[in-house]
Amino acid sequence: MNRWVSLVAGFALCLGGGSAWAQGALRIGMVAGFTGPVAGLVQESADGARLYFDAVNAQGGIKGQPIEFITQDDKYDAAAAVAAARSLAGQGVLALLLSRGTGPTEAMLPVLKDNRLPLIAPATGAISLHEPLQPWVYHLRASYQKEAERAVRHLAGIGVKRITIVQVNDAFGNDAGKGAIKGLDDLKLRALSHLRFDRNKPDLAPTMQAIAKAGIEAVVLIGPGYAVVEGVNALRAAGSTAHVATLSNNASSDFVKSLGENARGVIVTQLFPYERSTVNPLVREALGLSKAAGRSELTPAQLEGFTAAKLVVEALRRAGKDASRDGLAKALEGPRIDLGGLQVHYTDKDHGGLEFTDVSIVGPDGKFWR
Repeated sequence: MNRWVSLVAGFALCLGGGSAWAQGALRIGMVAGFTGPVAGLVQESADGARLYFDAVNAQGGIKGQPIEFITQDDKYDAAAAVAAARSLAGQGVLALLLSRGTGPTEAMLPVLKDNRLPLIAPATGAISLHEPLQPWVYHLRASYQKEAERAVRHLAGIGVKRITIVQVNDAFGNDAGKGAIKGLDDLKLRALSHLRFDRNKPDLAPTMQAIAKAGIEAVVLIGPGYAVVEGVNALRAAGSTAHVATLSNNASSDFVKSLGENARGVIVTQLFPYERSTVNPLVREALGLSKAAGRSELTPAQLEGFTAAKLVVEALRRAGKDASRDGLAKALEGPRIDLGGLQVHYTDKDHGGLEFTDVSIVGPDGKFWR
């Protein structure tokens, strides 16, 4: 009887520590806003992750163990993100991935620490999650500041000098705005104006009318998709043909559809290779699996999800029989990981991931051209 109790207690301990070997399946969780203002991007990134996990499972999983991908909707709300993260931690997930947004991700940090739970490839480039180092967060994408710097360099490279910055007045906007200013400083340029708007009530028509009258050549428009759509439409309605550059948080097909006729020519920063480039091994693999699954296209957000899932799988393979939360973290902080043309290297002092940045332009076909 005592031996039986000991076995049961040991099994329960394995569950509490996130051991997947005691559970059969390797559980990976995702907490993000499947409903609400970022739903389109979240769904696309989850689809990309699921595409890779399904392909791995079709080949027998990781040494015979299938990957179980569990998602929970935080509605892009910090309190809901904390509750969902705790729920998934209690279900024995080995890691979370692809959280969306600075606020929800920051709110989950205590849950990660308390449960020794890695968060892999959060879909936020907030500098607050990079500095100081968060020991349970493993970044994949570059920071918002790097993105904004890249957007400014592109505008300057095509001869634009009269630039204004219009940003949402929150942590995300302030963070990315600093990057845009740094990019201008490096080029010895200055923004003609630096304007802010409320996330909940953007009311951008008056701002864009003033920008049109001032003869601004380009607007770096930093904010959530619905606000950027409002801003672009208002700018065009005011008669301005100024370039508009925004960040990768708007690199989704839903964003392009929402803009309608005004989508063409909008510049969107990108943090992963061109999703239609068969030269890149990672993209070629994703396109092949996408086609085999009967999908007609691969979006930037899907590619990000696909890449994040591949990073998780490579770490699980390295962890081997030590498929636990601690084991996964140890595997991530090992030798360089090749994702197919992209390499990441984490150490106990650096969880920065990639520094890749690029720009795309929405073409007449509604696709992101590079």
